[in-house]
Amino acid sequence: MAIKSETLTHSSTQNSPSDSMDSYDPLLHILRIIPFSFLRLPRLRLKLPSLSLPSSTTIFSLLLLTYFMVVSGIVYDVIVEPPGIGSTQDRFTGAVKPVVFLSGRVNGQYIIEGLSSGFMFVLGGIGIILMDLALDKNRDRSIRVSYASVGITSVVISYVMSMLFIRIKIPAYLR
Repeated sequence: MAIKSETLTHSSTQNSPSDSMDSYDPLLHILRIIPFSFLRLPRLRLKLPSLSLPSSTTIFSLLLLTYFMVVSGIVYDVIVEPPGIGSTQDRFTGAVKPVVFLSGRVNGQYIIEGLSSGFMFVLGGIGIILMDLALDKNRDRSIRVSYASVGITSVVISYVMSMLFIRIKIPAYLR
């Protein structure tokens, strides 16, 4: 059974250093009593802010945006500050043509290159999520078929485009 505070004796509480009322210092008693003899605490009626949890759609959108920014190389773009798009000169005509991919350099990218590859990764991820939604037995069959077809199509498109991006980026790879 727990000991009640009324049953504690003065000798048992005298040994505890955390209790400041049993201090022998008279200055401490004066500092505890004098300010509160003429000062009163204000009566504040503050309301705590009510925070509601965000919806699952908001959380999913923030996570998807964060994933897009990470796989797009936003940190690299902020630190290195590469150009948005490159250019190259044609050997035969001398005309300057725009280049989207920084070919031959695996550890470098243009901004558009990172955004387009990040979009392909997000498209593949959304396709996997749609294929998972197609497995729900509580949905109508036509909706499940449309989820599955859109999911498979987006996964295939993102895979084919990512392999194309790799072939452009590294010409001697996958040949």
